[in-house]
Amino acid sequence: METAKIASYDRLSELKAFDETKTGVKGLVDAGVSKVPRIFHHSSLRQSIPKPLSSELLHVTTIPTFDIGGRIFKDETKRKNVIQGIKEASEKWGFFQVINHGVPLDLLEKMKDGVREFHEQPPEVRKQYYGRDFSRKFMYLSNFDLFSAPTANWRDTFSCTIAPDPPKPEDLPEICRDVMLEYTEHVMNLGEFLFELLSEALGLDPNHLKELDCSKGLLMLNHYYPPCPEPDLTLGTTQHSDNSFLTVLLPDQIEGLQINREGHWYDVPHVPGALIINVGDLLQVSLHNQRLLPCFALFNCICVLVCYVCFLLQLITNDKLISLEHRVLANRATRARVSIACFFTTGVRPNPRLYGPIKELVSEENPPKYREITIREYAAHVTAKGLDGTSALLHFKL
Repeated sequence: METAKIASYDRLSELKAFDETKTGVKGLVDAGVSKVPRIFHHSSLRQSIPKPLSSELLHVTTIPTFDIGGRIFKDETKRKNVIQGIKEASEKWGFFQVINHGVPLDLLEKMKDGVREFHEQPPEVRKQYYGRDFSRKFMYLSNFDLFSAPTANWRDTFSCTIAPDPPKPEDLPEICRDVMLEYTEHVMNLGEFLFELLSEALGLDPNHLKELDCSKGLLMLNHYYPPCPEPDLTLGTTQHSDNSFLTVLLPDQIEGLQINREGHWYDVPHVPGALIINVGDLLQVSLHNQRLLPCFALFNCICVLVCYVCFLLQLITNDKLISLEHRVLANRATRARVSIACFFTTGVRPNPRLYGPIKELVSEENPPKYREITIREYAAHVTAKGLDGTSALLHFKL
């Protein structure tokens, strides 16, 4: 009987039927589903027992949080201490949280409300934005890699390319237009400041990463994780690492983000008013020649574009900074979870610039670990691969 059931499972037809509703996972929940459809079942959740914790991780509970002084350090000693802390966190975790970051706290709440309000509009309103044309500045869909990834995730997303070519206001939904533009302006300013701190953490001139155009592009993914009737069968986001230089994540109070370090999954706790920062694959590669720890992955947003931002940071640092794997658990709460991920990357837009390990970070003893690539080449590889639980960086290793 079980064999017959498996044989009759036409996955492609079920994927198409789900996509053609144009209402995403939210539509399933609104319809009152009590079982998670097979296209969302994750076999990766049945994992083997992880190896024992190393002595270094025995007392580790989670990623560190730093007070960055409203982006103005009057005390030079405090600035140096923060830079050292960010350096250590980026080398060991690839993740950290920041408070007193200069983005108004009321704006954070308005941004989360705007995302929630968009996704909770009537289906006929959402449908007009639904589609898989990745050339559009604004796009709403469920699972960017729906037809290429091994398993779908219990999550819907709308995305917007913010920089270097900002969208026209009329191209954005009125319900969240103003808050998106205001919030991303603050994120761009915060990103430039973080790249200064990271440059100094690497022993480089404060403007080094900015001069590599690391802060030039910004892609925004706005995720909506509806309550899941069977959260042990699926994930909100498959384990991955981000294909970007740097990611700035605004979560809500419903937890679910986990980071994988040495085979163990660590919960990222909710810190009121904090933003979560993570190193992307591309930054790791640039610093990779001074690698201290194995690379992590961090990705599974609506689109591959987000992923490559973080990978780039790992790439250009030649693994000096790492991009750890992370995932989002299916939502067990009774209310939908939202998060806003901003990826610093120029995406698939034409950009002939080659990115490889930063010359100042490589030597005869510490040679380049990755070949030079364009962001577009990296994004194309990630898009074709989908979120399959493996790092896209492996494809570009020397």
